[in-house]
Parts: sequence; structure tokens; C-alpha cells
Amino acid sequence: MTGVRAEFVFEEPDNCPVAVASERTDSSLTDVSWARERDGTVAEQFTASGELSAADAEEVFDYGTHSVYEIERDPGRACVCTVIEQRLGPVRETYAADGDLHVTLHAGDMERLRELLGDLADRFGSVRIEYLVRGRAEASEAELVPVDLRRLTDRQREVVTTAYEMGYFEYPRDANAGDVAEALGIQPSTFTEHLNAAQSKLLDELLVRS
Repeated sequence: MTGVRAEFVFEEPDNCPVAVASERTDSSLTDVSWARERDGTVAEQFTASGELSAADAEEVFDYGTHSVYEIERDPGRACVCTVIEQRLGPVRETYAADGDLHVTLHAGDMERLRELLGDLADRFGSVRIEYLVRGRAEASEAELVPVDLRRLTDRQREVVTTAYEMGYFEYPRDANAGDVAEALGIQPSTFTEHLNAAQSKLLDELLVRS
């Protein structure tokens, strides 16, 4: 059976108190978990290894090198992880760093993942796929096909994302190179250069690691 493992990055989501709290510390906030309290509020806990100055976060346990904090969230506020679990299934891992929320999840197929990504972008703003691993049919668990989008520069990522959103990769194409270049404010030759460089990196990821 094939499948998809992906890491979503939500850029500074104001609705996530853990992401907001991560802007006030030099360390990542890990081991994020949440539960609904009897009074209807939602309690979220996370681990921080550095000093945390978030006034609304209460320290609940001190390990010495790191501490566990708890923060309350209004259940009426839309929650990224809750929406993902309602639409797709359990979240595998969640952490926050520099104001961004990182969410790792599994999906049965890429189409469901694409639909979810589009809905999340509409609802929560800027979101991208940071890391992608696709399983292969009739392959052992060790034979996975990883695609690490962190190898792309910010500009290359923007070019690929814009091209995809405009239908450049569809057949037949909804947009040509000139259309995408115009949307990006660059020359078609520059668009092609960035796209070729990005595709080369991604193909290298697939061919070398597959």
C-alpha cells in the first residue's frame, strides 16, 4: 500500500497560542498535546528547553534541563491540529519554532493531502509542505521515497508553488511559463531557470534516496 507522510509549516498562525509563545524563546516548543477541560476550555501542554517569557503559559513540571508548560485556548478559536484531525486523521507530531507551527501527519493518498492543504491555506493563511515521504506499493518499510523541500531556496519554493497553484503542471496546462512569470514579476527565462533548478534538486532527492 502507498501512503504519504508530510510536514506542514503554518507561518505565524495567530490562532495558535503555542506558535505565538514560540516567538518568545530561542528553543523549539515540542511534545505539544491538548485536551478539552470540563469547563469547555482547551488545555495545551508543550516542552521548552530554554527560558520562556509567555505570560499566559504556566510551568507545570521542571525536568531541570527543560520544563513542561500549560496554556489555555478558547475552544471557539479555530485550531489547526483539530481541523486536520477532523478532516484527515490523527496528527503524528507537532512543534513550534520562531512563531511557526510544524505539523507532521500521514495520509492514505496524495489527493486527500492536496485537498486538505488547500483548505488549510484558505482558513489559516500561509502554509507549505516542508517535507514529504511517499511509500511505494509492494515495497518494504525501508523502501520509502523522501522529498525534502528544505533543499529549495525560498525563491525556488515560491516559483514551484505559484506554478502549481496556477495549473502549470496540469495537462492540459491552465497557465504557461509566461503567465506564471508575470504573476511572479520575473522574466519567463528567469522562471524557467528557477524551475529547472528546483526540479533538479527534487529529482536528485527521489533518485538518490529511492
